[in-house]
Amino acid sequence: MHTVPLTVRNANADGRVIAVGASTGGTEALKALLVPLPATLPPIVIVQHMPAMFTGSFARRLDGLCALTVREAEHGDVLLPGHAYLAPGHSHLLLARLGGRLCCALSQADAVNRHRPSVEVLFQSVAELVGARALGVMLTGMGKDGATGMRAMRDAGAYNFAQDEASATVFGMPKEAIALGGVDEILPLARIPERLQARLALPR
Repeated sequence: MHTVPLTVRNANADGRVIAVGASTGGTEALKALLVPLPATLPPIVIVQHMPAMFTGSFARRLDGLCALTVREAEHGDVLLPGHAYLAPGHSHLLLARLGGRLCCALSQADAVNRHRPSVEVLFQSVAELVGARALGVMLTGMGKDGATGMRAMRDAGAYNFAQDEASATVFGMPKEAIALGGVDEILPLARIPERLQARLALPR
């Protein structure tokens, strides 16, 4: 979608990746999603709409609460199992392939859906590079950022979850993803960690 030094088109990932998008209410929702997860999961890439001055401290706070290692993504970070990578507030987060390994790529291209980082940019990247080996999660948030990308992920074979209206602070982003046909399961936030792990346990 955006030209960055590490991007290679039409690459297929060897491993699985979980991609998460969130906005309004997302800081608490991300905590509820990540804290129950074990450190044995595939890498997780996250866009949370948040000013740049807060993303580093938010990642450190989550890291202190989770079995997973949570960090603010840096350009060139190789995706490792048991790690979660949070987009910095100043850049889009994409996936790229470097030397046969999936890694993070940051881009300061224009805002998409009025956001940088944008969930749309991340999800489109995951659809292109990971396809059917990806799982998507759309959490609470205002607007429609990521809805088209989540549909692209599903069209590429990914399996996607959305937070339900009752548990969402704002149902905008999940609602738009559902309306576009990009979601396989709509769940209360408290059930998403369990269902995510159940889906990962299925034969590939």
